[in-house]
Amino acid sequence: MSDTSRPTTEVTLLGKPYVIACPPEEQEQLKRAARYLDRAMHGIHSRGKVLGAEKIAIMAALNITHELLSALDANRAGEQSLSELGERLERALSGIGNDTPQASR
Repeated sequence: MSDTSRPTTEVTLLGKPYVIACPPEEQEQLKRAARYLDRAMHGIHSRGKVLGAEKIAIMAALNITHELLSALDANRAGEQSLSELGERLERALSGIGNDTPQASR
């Protein structure tokens, strides 16, 4: 399959169009990611601190990566908390079964 026959999708970042090779089943996800990146880049651009598109893209990538890593950390902490809660629940339930009085004969 040559590059010209690969399916592509056009996205716009900071007003500039980019054609990206992308399977049809992933095009909506790519467009969603591009919209998110474009909003991040516009936010940085509007502050006026960074001028070049490349620097804006790098700053946006760093900010998005920070968001992702923070979300992953929060997710791991939540999973750990649920795991600990599950263990406590299992101990409590097994304690109930052991504490039931034996019927006298």
